[in-house]
Amino acid sequence: MTLGSDLPAVTKNAGPGDLTAVDATADAYGGRHVPAWLRETGTCFLTNPQLVLYGNIRDNYLVPHEGSWRLLDVREALWWLMKPLGYRFLLVVDPVDGLHVLPGNDEEVRESVAALTSVALGNGRPLSLDALLGVLRAVTTGRDTKAGVMVDYASRLVRDVRQLSPEEHYFYAACEKLSHTSKQLRDRRDREAAPRYNPVLWVANNDRDIPAWFTADSMAVRRIAIPLPDLGDRKVAAEVLSRGISSHLPTGTADDDIAYRFAEQTESLTVRSMMEIIRLVRTHEGAVDSIEAAARCYRVGISDNPWSKPFLRERLTTAAERIRERVRGQDEAIEQSVDIIIRSVMGLSGAQAASNASRPRGVLFFAGPTGVGKTELAKSLTELIFGDERAYIRFDMTEFSAEHSAARLIGAPPGYIGHDAGGELTNSVRERPFSLILFDEIEKAHPRILDKFLQILDDGRLTDSTGSTVYFSEAVLVFTSNLGMSVLDERGMQVHNVSPDNTRDELVGLISAAVRKHIAEELDRPELLNRLGDNIVVFNFIGRDAAREIFDLLLQRILDLVEKERKVTLTIAPEARETLLGVATADITFGGRGIGSILETALINPLARALFAQGHHPVSEQRITGVTHEATGWKVTLR
Repeated sequence: MTLGSDLPAVTKNAGPGDLTAVDATADAYGGRHVPAWLRETGTCFLTNPQLVLYGNIRDNYLVPHEGSWRLLDVREALWWLMKPLGYRFLLVVDPVDGLHVLPGNDEEVRESVAALTSVALGNGRPLSLDALLGVLRAVTTGRDTKAGVMVDYASRLVRDVRQLSPEEHYFYAACEKLSHTSKQLRDRRDREAAPRYNPVLWVANNDRDIPAWFTADSMAVRRIAIPLPDLGDRKVAAEVLSRGISSHLPTGTADDDIAYRFAEQTESLTVRSMMEIIRLVRTHEGAVDSIEAAARCYRVGISDNPWSKPFLRERLTTAAERIRERVRGQDEAIEQSVDIIIRSVMGLSGAQAASNASRPRGVLFFAGPTGVGKTELAKSLTELIFGDERAYIRFDMTEFSAEHSAARLIGAPPGYIGHDAGGELTNSVRERPFSLILFDEIEKAHPRILDKFLQILDDGRLTDSTGSTVYFSEAVLVFTSNLGMSVLDERGMQVHNVSPDNTRDELVGLISAAVRKHIAEELDRPELLNRLGDNIVVFNFIGRDAAREIFDLLLQRILDLVEKERKVTLTIAPEARETLLGVATADITFGGRGIGSILETALINPLARALFAQGHHPVSEQRITGVTHEATGWKVTLR
């Protein structure tokens, strides 16, 4: 373990046998803060000859020592535990560097190990399985020396525990027998002490990295999970690591306050990660101006945070007016959405919760009629926040109606083709952590897939099929849905729930109630509804005035595109415009999307034919003087 000099009170390197004390008082904790997994391990020396330690095995662990703290890796922590129990040494074997011993600076210990195992220490050569088995037998069956063996990187001993070679199978079978034949050993120097085993400690990433038959139903082999640090552990670590950090942050921030916020901000992170966050604060040359910013930078790996840019605040002052230029007839939905984004920019999303550090920046649930601007509003918000509407990530949830399609989001399970490629959602967020993620027609997704969103909304993270964690703490999530437009009557038939004749209050009440009922009762996911809170944004039906505005907007887009692609400046005569307007807005049931479909049929198709007939060199300035419907279809007249 190497601890940099830029960390508080950790001022020199610490290697095996030379453990560096972190200068911090333990009085507030009574000197009793020992990680639970270490306490359990010490107890198991009395009852279990072999233990499998798995989980958070590459972290650093704080343990008390003479009124101060020591920050140890897993090897050092185990020796710290074993030494007071009378153990002479701890052998450490890994499949890369061979055999080492703790303490490493005791020549007498090294001679004892050499005599006991007949294996050279510290030569950097890996041991064969036969040689490793010989070491395990020598230590665990020895009656003269109280010692232990740690098999580090046990996940890498064999290529595949499900397909063992004969040699590998023999090795684990011999270890299983060894677990049943090992005897407890009494400390010769302390006859009053309880007898303990000379243990074999397998340290693996996952307990499944050891053959299942070796650990299953075995009273001799104990599995102990090393968890991520809980809030109490993080508070202890935060107080130790953040001492003196206030000098690197804006004035007026006390160390105690920073430590508390630091612990809150590092949920699901390791102590080693906390050390790196402190390092960011100390060395990032002003780019990280708070402990929250440092935690965010560590999670997503990008220090350039668009949420803190001055230009975003400037844009938000006129956001509603700018969005209304693209989304017509939805003033209430725009205002509510902008309010939620402002809350996100201020870092107050979920402020009523105990801890909101890792939750998404913002969550919106767009509900209402089809074709009224839900997707367009999502694009407008993306452009507002990130400066480019293409910065949004879209998932059509109609493609996720089957339960197994969840694998597309986070990756195929281990053992299936493509399991090492990750998922579409997790890969996209890893590449662009600052983004708006649009889940279109969410009600079409399989209910099991909705469980993934529970974890995102609550914890702000997902673990993909490769085991990598992806954070959503800098993303905005937008769900769209047509829920509430129709309901089932007493005969089980679909009937309209709302109509354009409803008032705004009636529309909001009916659609919101239908959405809540569908999620809470039909999908049986009330917890998802709780996470959405009041972020359900209801859209209006398109009225006649809004339909005319949408028509003008879409018509201008068509004329601009012709000028850009064909270098032809088009104008349209009032009579032709009125004809198109009447046709396009005759039925506004399908909203802006329906208006666009009519324009495609009545204008774009015949216009494309007319321009195509002019060849490669059309007249640069033309006017649409007529739009007519004939027996063969729509036709435009150009002058």
